[in-house]
Amino acid sequence: MLQQWCCIGNLDIMQRLYCLCSMLYLQFMAILLGVKHMKNINTYSLFDDDAIKTITPLSSQGYCNKNYLIRTEKTQYILREFLRQDIDRPQEYNIHIQAYKKGISSQIYIFTKTFMVSAFLEGIHKSKLNNKDVILLAKTIKKLHSIKTNAAPIDLQIKNKTDAVIRAFNTINSYPKEYVLCHNDLNPQNIFFPNKEIESANHHNIYPVKLIDFEYAGINDRYFDLACVCVEFGLEDEMLEVFLQTYFNDTYYHLEKLNAYKVIYKALCEAWFQDNL
Repeated sequence: MLQQWCCIGNLDIMQRLYCLCSMLYLQFMAILLGVKHMKNINTYSLFDDDAIKTITPLSSQGYCNKNYLIRTEKTQYILREFLRQDIDRPQEYNIHIQAYKKGISSQIYIFTKTFMVSAFLEGIHKSKLNNKDVILLAKTIKKLHSIKTNAAPIDLQIKNKTDAVIRAFNTINSYPKEYVLCHNDLNPQNIFFPNKEIESANHHNIYPVKLIDFEYAGINDRYFDLACVCVEFGLEDEMLEVFLQTYFNDTYYHLEKLNAYKVIYKALCEAWFQDNL
């Protein structure tokens, strides 16, 4: 609060008072939301022997959920309040459970129609990767793609296709489909890389990259997830080669197909933001 107050020190007194009142209001609303959730969640047996101390909104929020940090006497949890009801939450839950069993996601403790509580994941988000990062990420994605499910493949639909998107669809249709369980939203905020503390504590073992937010997960061509990573992290040249060789275990892969899916992924992202923001 003091730092925020100093940042507005060059404003006149009325402006400073207005900014201060606004900050206090936002903090009050955050506390109020936490109190509301505390009343609802305290009834679950998970907290019988480990009382909740605070529930506070996370600084980074998604578009489909409100996320909170739960602090108890002994540990921490993540509370996700579902904002959208057009997502198949039971499917999301089942995929999340399977990912946890593979060691690549968090444990779920409470799951309802309106919210879920999961373990707090240690780790960091990254926007730029090194060779070690892409190797770990490729191995995690391969584990995700090994999960079996009976869901039908996703039909990729893009309105108002550009010539580039039409050519991309023609390209991928010239290749056999390689359907697997895909995450379909592998942006940096959904990926946790080990931090220095984790690496030092696990120096004899490889700590896996972990994934969250499986609300858009479903059956898709494996190249869609690979293209997503290439676009989100700007993988090129040597790092791209390391990523693909690790994932495909040095077997042959199709760069033309990958590049086509990159075009489609970018177009889907643009369409999603136009429809939802």
